Amino acid sequence: MTRTPRSRPRSRRCAAMNEPLYTFGHGTAGREEITGLLHGAGVAAIVDVRTAPGSRRDPDLLRDRLARWLPKDGIDYRWEPDLGGFREPAPDSPDTFWRNDSFRGYAGYTRTPEFVAAMDRLLGEAAGRRTAVMCGEAVWWRCHRRLIADFAELARGVPVRHLMHDGRTVPHVPTAGARLREDGLLVYDGPPG
Repeated sequence: MTRTPRSRPRSRRCAAMNEPLYTFGHGTAGREEITGLLHGAGVAAIVDVRTAPGSRRDPDLLRDRLARWLPKDGIDYRWEPDLGGFREPAPDSPDTFWRNDSFRGYAGYTRTPEFVAAMDRLLGEAAGRRTAVMCGEAVWWRCHRRLIADFAELARGVPVRHLMHDGRTVPHVPTAGARLREDGLLVYDGPPG
């Protein structure tokens, strides 16, 4: 029986979640704009999911600097390398929905114990305060945050909102090719969109 992303038949609901999980991509925004957007959305904590948390363009986006200035601006900061992107796809990847190797590789990674443990840590921390996962790509649908959001919503029953650069937060729309397996993990084997 094929399950649709919206049916969430066997997700492990995070009952303690009072807040949705947020995502944010800094793009070319500087420190003041980032702080303004995060404060405007009520974000209390950032979990950095960049594989290599740095920036050639803006030194304020280096991990050690973020760890200093975000807390001074009232926002907790933590780097989570186990949620970082740039994963290689397996040659026999079942994630045939994805044509992009980066997304296909990350989709496979979402079924590893390391990813699941990191997500459960993230959602545990986010249960009592507004938390956003942050990466460099400004738009969520071109970033691995999309797959993080799919897992949160479909496998854990946690709503996700994406913070846009105009200050809006938009609800996550699960990827059409995602399917929740019997073991509670996702596979992207639906027909390509």
